[in-house]
Amino acid sequence: MDLGTANTLVYVKGKGIVLNEPSVVTVNTKTGGVEAVGLEAKQMYGRTHSQLEAIRPMKDGVIADFDVTNSMINYFIKKVLKNQRFIRPRMVIGIPTCITQVEKKAVIDAAIMAGVREVHLVEEPMAAAIGVGIPAHKPKGNMVIDIGGGTTDVAVISLSAIAYGESIRLAGDEIDEAIVRYMRLAHHLNIGVFEGERVKIEIGSAYPLVQKLTTEVRGLNVKTGVPMSIIIDDEEIREAMKEPISTIISIVLRALETVPPELSADIHSNGIYLTGGGGLIRGLDKLIEEKTALKVYTPEDPLLSISKGAGAILDNFYEMKKVCIN
Repeated sequence: MDLGTANTLVYVKGKGIVLNEPSVVTVNTKTGGVEAVGLEAKQMYGRTHSQLEAIRPMKDGVIADFDVTNSMINYFIKKVLKNQRFIRPRMVIGIPTCITQVEKKAVIDAAIMAGVREVHLVEEPMAAAIGVGIPAHKPKGNMVIDIGGGTTDVAVISLSAIAYGESIRLAGDEIDEAIVRYMRLAHHLNIGVFEGERVKIEIGSAYPLVQKLTTEVRGLNVKTGVPMSIIIDDEEIREAMKEPISTIISIVLRALETVPPELSADIHSNGIYLTGGGGLIRGLDKLIEEKTALKVYTPEDPLLSISKGAGAILDNFYEMKKVCIN
């Protein structure tokens, strides 16, 4: 399971990735019961009445609401196992490199309470590296940049371990919020965070595009207090995203300065792998190439890298369990 801030993905042995849904839960505030999970709950976000609350129980890559996360994991497990209710599965869960022992324990406890028999944690850059086909067991340095919803992990993988790792709690969510702030300041338009996410997906870019992109943005005019919409282009959104993307680039440059010379030589030969939902941002690979003078590779579907890697560990568990965290 890739238990992400924005999306949760589940891989089942022998079946591949069987679930990819938003990490959102709608809770009845009166009874405490869960009304909706995943895509259905995301559609309710910001549209609920006083007795319903749509919650994102994961924040910055860690559990922000234990009970709701437990309910979400339980729901997703039941959904993928369907009629196999008496099966208590073994699970490999991807986690950011920056989380504390208490936060790791919270992930394990939430999974155990949801009916999982055995829980193993793997750091997300390691899972992403395995997911894109990097031979992590070899004595060769490979750099992975994993940009998720809540965290960005930069890691150098060698000999089935992370030789260098750094994680910051700034990623896709912060980019969405930067777009929300820009629309309010530049156009006096108040938009929701999911509208910001939609705009990022449709026209967001980190590098100037050959063909101009535009989209309609809908929200509330903060001056008049009435709903309105405007047309914006990729250049404006690129300006909105500039600050968080610059921070991510600075972390990558710092990592390259810190790693030992032998690993630096390997990275120069092997290039950098860009994974996670952030890998879908247009031109981000090109911008990193320009700033680092290194080749950047993006897999066909970078969002699936962690779940594919966790699945590969599960498929060959006794051979690959050494990559998991004790």
